[in-house]
Amino acid sequence: MPYEVPMILSLASFIRLLIGWVDLAFLSAIMYVLSFLPSKYLGRWYRRCFRYWCAVFARALRVQLFLHQNNLQPLPEHFIIIANHPSVFEDLGMSALFNAHFLAKIEVKDWWIVGRIGKAAGTLYVNRDCKESRAQATNTMLEALNKGLNIGLYPEGGCKGRRIFTPFRYGAFDLALQSGIPIIPVFLHYEAQQDFEWQNQHLLCKLWVITKAQNHRANYYVYDAIDPKQFSSKEALTDHVQNLYLQWQKRYLL
Repeated sequence: MPYEVPMILSLASFIRLLIGWVDLAFLSAIMYVLSFLPSKYLGRWYRRCFRYWCAVFARALRVQLFLHQNNLQPLPEHFIIIANHPSVFEDLGMSALFNAHFLAKIEVKDWWIVGRIGKAAGTLYVNRDCKESRAQATNTMLEALNKGLNIGLYPEGGCKGRRIFTPFRYGAFDLALQSGIPIIPVFLHYEAQQDFEWQNQHLLCKLWVITKAQNHRANYYVYDAIDPKQFSSKEALTDHVQNLYLQWQKRYLL
């Protein structure tokens, strides 16, 4: 019968969605309990679990992550990774795909369950409105880089919407010059741009909008690493990378 097919498809989609959220709830409960372990017991194993948890969370939102390796040269193992920041979803997608400790706004630290899991996994935090907090975050990230860890930042300085927000902040580029660690740029493109774009909604409302989107494809375009030693100042490096993102915006955000 012609009217049964949409109903069956709708039911199948609902079942998949339900299974995804049950999986997420079960794994979140485990991750939350484990987060109470002393920090000395929370090592690389918890970070691997955290990245898997981010992937499960993305699947619960029905988001499909597509990694596009547009780099022509092999990527370095030690890096600072940056990306544009059109949506709150990056906190999940970037962590699921890339092994880096990302810098988040201090408010995320207090989010129920999610904040505690992120803190236990080594997420770094900053109060963007406090000069002292920004300076402390810079020192913390530099120490992490010196220990061999990878760092992730959003040079727009926060979640600013689908279009590239300029001027870029100097933070990531200053860190690269101080440490000598290369920068891996990633350009994010959600095909349902309006549904994913952060528009100052309540977080739960935004997640529901993402779940209901008709197109759940999230494209993550990775480009060649940028060697900071080729630039004389943080201003020159920042301008170079900002221009790259503006060029990619013309290509992907039509």
